[in-house]
Amino acid sequence: MSGREPQREAALDHYDVIVIGAGAAGMMCAVEAGRRGRQVLVLDHARAAGEKIRISGGGRCNFTNLNAARPQAGFLSQNPRFALSALSRYQPKDIVALVERHGIAWHEKTLGQLFCDESARQVVDLFLAEMDDAGVRLRLETTASSITRDGDGFRLSITSGGEVSCASLVIATGGKSIPKMGATGFAYDVAAQFGAPVVATRPALVPLTFEVGLLERLKPLAGVAVDPARVSAGRTHFDEAMLFTHRGLSGPAILQVSSYWREGEAITVDMAPGVDVFADLKAAKAGQPRLAPQTALSAHVPRRLAQLLAETEGVAAKNLADCPDAALRRLAQAVNAWTVKPVGSEGYRTAEVTLGGVDTKALDSRTMEMRQTPGLYFIGEAVDVTGWLGGFNFQWAWASGWSAGQVA
Repeated sequence: MSGREPQREAALDHYDVIVIGAGAAGMMCAVEAGRRGRQVLVLDHARAAGEKIRISGGGRCNFTNLNAARPQAGFLSQNPRFALSALSRYQPKDIVALVERHGIAWHEKTLGQLFCDESARQVVDLFLAEMDDAGVRLRLETTASSITRDGDGFRLSITSGGEVSCASLVIATGGKSIPKMGATGFAYDVAAQFGAPVVATRPALVPLTFEVGLLERLKPLAGVAVDPARVSAGRTHFDEAMLFTHRGLSGPAILQVSSYWREGEAITVDMAPGVDVFADLKAAKAGQPRLAPQTALSAHVPRRLAQLLAETEGVAAKNLADCPDAALRRLAQAVNAWTVKPVGSEGYRTAEVTLGGVDTKALDSRTMEMRQTPGLYFIGEAVDVTGWLGGFNFQWAWASGWSAGQVA
């Protein structure tokens, strides 16, 4: 597309807006600023724009969630109200309209999640086309090696050579999640440079891990899914699928609760939500006394899991008639209220997002501009706003990028 400069060409000296980061938030911001007639340059260190978009949603891009229109839930932040302004002004219906305008077919899965029918690449191409149409210049394999205040604007030394300057600088480089794709703490370094506090960061939407002894006992369950499971951390719970892995637990319910879990705490898992397993086992004991306990359990949980639970309780070789109620109660407890203490998570390597980030106290909620440094904006994952799994983080990216693009 004509808006992308060949790497051998020198960047123009001055722009109205420079956006660092060609991801979801950065490209949205660039499009909106460009449509206002602003001269916009987007820089990204990657070889291609929108790489996280491309791999998202199993390659189909879960580009929003209909429930993000009601953001009272679905987002974590030290100041949960901060996100309301942007999310109320750019809503799921707005990104849906943009997707449809580009002829991209989509479908709704469970819990309000919207996916492309075909490829996530369509969303990347959508924004490349929109940037091209808005006159935005895109320079890839380039980042800022230094940023300095230059009067009322900013001057950047860039790794492809030379310097560029701008009146407005937008930081859209995301967080630390998935470092193999080039994720770094760049945004936090810029925030620190200009005096914006950063809320401590940690991996979020990430699988949880167990200690070696427990992993060895659960080894037969690797690859077994429980759907649904109710997974709780403190007062927060999620009812979605859970997966046993060779490192611990994964699946949507675990990824969701990982944003609320902290080291040293336990999680509680109900693998048959809504079912009183003890009552069911008692009824089976009365009506089918020769039934094996694991067979009765397999009506509610996967067979391999039922077998392991019966073996752990020492009743796998018995009939229900031979099992005292205390043993049945322990089996039921293991299903309805399994309490386990993870030792950690798989970290940023597999985390879908970063929890924490640039403190919202430093930013204007309508514009995403840093209060003490006019002209400097932080958007998307770089900010201390983290969404639930299932399109919430993309909606925050679109909304925060759109908000900054109206004024930068």
